[in-house]
Order: sequence, then C-alpha cells, then structure tokens
Amino acid sequence: MKILGIGNAIVDVICKVDDNFITKNNLTKSTMKLFFDENEFKNLITNLKIEKTVSGGSVANSIVGLSQLGDKVGFIGKVSDDEFGGKYEEGLKKENVKYFYSKKKEELPTGTCLILVTPDSERTMCTFLGTAGKINENDVSSDAIKKSEIIFLEGYLWDEGEPKKAFDKAINNANKVAMSLSDLFCVDRHKPHFLNLVKNKLDITFANEQEITSLIDAKNFNEIINFSKRLNKLVIITRGEKGAVAVNGDEVSESEVHKNLNIIDLTGAGDLFAAGFLHGHVNKLSTKECLEKGTEMSSKVIQQIGARL
Repeated sequence: MKILGIGNAIVDVICKVDDNFITKNNLTKSTMKLFFDENEFKNLITNLKIEKTVSGGSVANSIVGLSQLGDKVGFIGKVSDDEFGGKYEEGLKKENVKYFYSKKKEELPTGTCLILVTPDSERTMCTFLGTAGKINENDVSSDAIKKSEIIFLEGYLWDEGEPKKAFDKAINNANKVAMSLSDLFCVDRHKPHFLNLVKNKLDITFANEQEITSLIDAKNFNEIINFSKRLNKLVIITRGEKGAVAVNGDEVSESEVHKNLNIIDLTGAGDLFAAGFLHGHVNKLSTKECLEKGTEMSSKVIQQIGARL
C-alpha cells in the first residue's frame, strides 16, 4: 500500500452561519475549538440547518484525495458502533479506502466536527472528539503500517496517554513518517512534543506559516527556512495567498496560488494540498511538481462546500 493514514475518525457536519452566531457563542473565527462536554456540543448543533454530512477528519480527507488520484491507500481511526460510525465506514469504503478498524460499541459516541461556514468562506470548527480521541495502541495494526510506504499522521490526534502510545507504535513500525501539524491550537498545546517530532521522528512535515512560526517562535520567514534547511528533511509550508514552499535540505522550491478562483469554503484546503503533494511524492515527481499538484487539489476543493472532491 502506498499511504496509510492514522487520524481522528470524525463525521463532519457542515452548516452555514452568520458572523453573529460565531460571536454569540464565544468562538474565534477560523480556528478549532474542542468541546469536552457532550451536552454543550449538542446544544450548539440543535438549532442549525445541516448542509452536508461527510466522513471527515483531517488525514482521512487527505487519504480520500489520494484514493481519488488513483493511489492505493488505507486509514485507521476509531469510531463507535452507532449511526455516525456506520456512516463513517460506508463513506470511506465508497471512496475505495481500505479501513483497518473493526468498530464496536464504545462508551463515547463517534466523533463529530461541526464546521461553521461564514459568508466570507472562512470556516470555524467545533469538535467533539467522542471515541476518536480514545485511540490506543491496540487500535493500530503494526502489520498494516509495515506494509505501507508512508504513514500519514495528524497533529489533532496527538495527546498525552493512550493516543501518544498509538502514535509511538505507528512511528516505530513505519517505513517513512509524514505528519501535519494540523492547527495553531494543537501546536501551542503540545509545543515541546511537536518540536521533538519534527526534529527527530518525522520524514515529512506539513504546516501552515502560522503553525510553524509558533512552533519555533520565529520572528520572520527566513528563520523558518533556515530551521527547515538544518533539519535536512522535507518540510512543506503553506502560506495562503503567498503560495507554498517546500524545503528539502538546501533545496527550496516554491509554487504560487491559482488566481481568480471562486472561493466558497476553505474547509479541507490544507488536507487536499497534502494529498496532492504526497501523491506526487510517492509517484516520484520533483518537489516543485509535488507542490503544484498540492496547489491544484486545494484550489479545486475551496471552490465547493466541504473537504471532499
């Protein structure tokens, strides 16, 4: 298998809201807020009109993108044997993704991410991880990992305790490890751990400029480039309107964003960018071509609602 994703198995529930809804519920636009109280989360979702429900999760979105590009891929993520868990599994199978997880009835329900899209196309996420956040080392198949060229992990999944053990088991059995830093919130919450991963454990790191700036407390973009060069690994940084940069030792490649797009929803832009880049990487394209494939995929997904093409 080319790539095996390991991430939070979360059902995306997409709703359109106005800016007032964001303010009224004390949310910060364009970020992700974790909810730990199931009832508080249910109250938020109760009065909203649901536009679309999709089996999501950051790395799962990337893995589906890779499958659509014709790569042989699989996914590991924890769901419960409930309505959303069933939908989740069906959603992946429909996309030709091999799902390496047998669901059973869990104490917590399947994870849900409420994606609130405001009129400016920005998305604000409210996530109740449910059982997804309880992934442990027994949920991770060493055999599936060893048979994959690359495993792709997400920063969202990393947490102290059981998830960390699952992460470690995956990394220790992998041929090659890629990871997305996922969100500024994750980076700030786990900074020393993420820095250790980037420096010592990962072969490929995906980050946006905001995340990596915070990770290394950079004062400018040159510091980020120099840090990445010293690592002597592959670091890919997305910069919004400024395009994307990949650093591989002393080699620095850049790609520009596509112009005049009809941007509807930025959900999944980073996930699909990673899919395009990794597709290029496993199919031996040059770093510049990998960046361009990533840009092409993210340009497509932001011109529609949701994180799947």
